[in-house]
Amino acid sequence: MNGINFDFSGQRILVTGASSGIGLEIALQLMTSGAQVYALGRNRKVLQQLHADGAQVLAVDVAESAALEQVLSELPVLHGLVNCAGVSVLEAASAISAEGFDRVMAVNARAAALVASRVAAAMIAGGVQGSIVNVSSQASLVALDDHLAYCASKAALDAMTRVQCAEWGRHGIRVNSVNPTVTLTPMAAEAWAAPAKRDPALAAIPLERFAESSEVAGPVLFLLSNAASMISGVSLPVDGGYTAR
Repeated sequence: MNGINFDFSGQRILVTGASSGIGLEIALQLMTSGAQVYALGRNRKVLQQLHADGAQVLAVDVAESAALEQVLSELPVLHGLVNCAGVSVLEAASAISAEGFDRVMAVNARAAALVASRVAAAMIAGGVQGSIVNVSSQASLVALDDHLAYCASKAALDAMTRVQCAEWGRHGIRVNSVNPTVTLTPMAAEAWAAPAKRDPALAAIPLERFAESSEVAGPVLFLLSNAASMISGVSLPVDGGYTAR
């Protein structure tokens, strides 16, 4: 985090998608910063390691609404939430499948809405003024080939962020989203390894590189922290300038 330190001691923060990629990095940085992390994900091996490191872990597929509701109902009142669970099904706009579209929307939009709804309701009932960060994407702001469902789901997430900000602000709950460019998780590094795919994408980024997971986690922790106490309703590109063109 380039020397930037946050103190989340005494705060309970839920991170979805915490067993891989950006979500895992966020969970680890929050734990290092003193938070009691509730790590929700599907990779049980990674969750076991997070538990050994001190996190409370929740193994559930967020697309399974009944199971998700059960897990959420058992949580204590939280001080923060990071909605990071996400999937992508790559299909050309002329070849969209109902199954692929529904899967992306179920995870990226519906589950994020449900999680934030239940967490915020408990905050309001408990009189806790908290912060919610939705991990969106530059795909909500620009068109990407073969990403129709993904782009639509992330645009929905940004729209939800604004509505949540408007409805929950009176209770002292801030809601923002971050919108990363391609982030070099192990899966993404492999997916973007081919020069024919990688080089045009890099050429469109003024900083001429993709993001590291830590470079997304840092802004998320900032938005969760009191340093961002007057920031709400923002969709923050973390994209090296990609969307500035």
